[in-house]
Amino acid sequence: YRCDDFVVNDTKLGLVQKVREHLQNLENSAFTSDRHRKRKLLENSSLNSKLLKVNGSTTALCATGLRNLGNTCFMNAILQSLSNIQQFCCYFKELPAVELRNGKTAGRRTYHTRSQGDNNVSLVEEFRKTLCALWQGSQTAFSPESLFYVVWKIMPNFRGYQQQDAHEFMRYLLDHLHLELQGGFNGVSRSVILQENSSLSASSKCCINGASTVVTAIFGGILQNEVNCLICGTESRKFDPFLDLSLDIPSQFRNKRAKNQENGPMCTLRDCLRSFTDLEELDETELYMCHKCKKKQKSTKKFWIQKLPKVLCLHLKRFHWTAYLRNKVDTYVEFPLRGLDMKCYLLEPENSGPESCLYDLAAVVVHHGSGVGSGHYTAYAAHEGRWFHFNDSTVTLTDEETVVKAKAYILFYVERQAKSGSDKL
Repeated sequence: YRCDDFVVNDTKLGLVQKVREHLQNLENSAFTSDRHRKRKLLENSSLNSKLLKVNGSTTALCATGLRNLGNTCFMNAILQSLSNIQQFCCYFKELPAVELRNGKTAGRRTYHTRSQGDNNVSLVEEFRKTLCALWQGSQTAFSPESLFYVVWKIMPNFRGYQQQDAHEFMRYLLDHLHLELQGGFNGVSRSVILQENSSLSASSKCCINGASTVVTAIFGGILQNEVNCLICGTESRKFDPFLDLSLDIPSQFRNKRAKNQENGPMCTLRDCLRSFTDLEELDETELYMCHKCKKKQKSTKKFWIQKLPKVLCLHLKRFHWTAYLRNKVDTYVEFPLRGLDMKCYLLEPENSGPESCLYDLAAVVVHHGSGVGSGHYTAYAAHEGRWFHFNDSTVTLTDEETVVKAKAYILFYVERQAKSGSDKL
């Protein structure tokens, strides 16, 4: 209990839960008496440390950090990034709360999801509560232990305290939120809640694994995959939904580490997007089964974006396998803060409006270190016109110059709604 380790399985008599509840009762009584003292300390010290000078006036830093529960920076960086995607975050914060415990323990400061059955575990609810805690400004750091416990329960890959891949966690998180949102919520269908949100119209939905949810409505796009047989010329097309795009860093840039290095041209996000969408001849291990030739043949492949999402998530493939281990590509990739133009990658660009293909950066996840199983994750995110650096429990105000120097791992771009400049990639 003191080191906050998790005991997932209890005894038949529930002895672990009895010990936990006894210790929790002691903590609750101490919490009540300490509340006023902590509030005074917050007002006198913590709050003063969170005052910033912005444009000559003093303002409060309302951002809240996330405590590291043991190599959980991969989770914290993703949560902070998603919390700064306004449309996505607001949807969850406006959902009605679910009380997973009732009776005399309801409303008390308890680890309410611990030692509960799988039926009483709600990823959506813990995700909602975490997002609500991040921008209320009442504390400098929030402990996402209840959310982490639910992650352990429903995502066995992330059990334990070893370092995990932030992109893999993001995909699992979005997929499980999507699946849970397709079920009922307090007797109300989640799809009904989605339909009542006027800003998420039916035309914006992209179905993945069933009905549309806020996850697919915001992050969902559609790729067209074209494969051409080089022997008979037969063309095959199929449409694939996506929540993010994983981009290779072109091999010619992989030795260029820093932004100010002079050896050769700078790798840009456009180079990575071009490498993803350019015509490619498949190698011998990827021979295409041609229905006309009735056998596997050499072929070419090309991706087009058939539908762009409201939030474009771009994952740079920084980790690759060699003979014995997984290495990191530490190349700096230049990316724009504003005006990422995706029109040239669209299947039918002529059907798009003048500004419907422009995206502005909302958040960046950065991996510091050499390997996927080690190192550290932090995130930069924009909130109400200011950039913040989220490093677990520490949140600092930063500037655009610092953000653009980051070696991005995951980039979150939000579709531009109104004209705001003409900077383009």
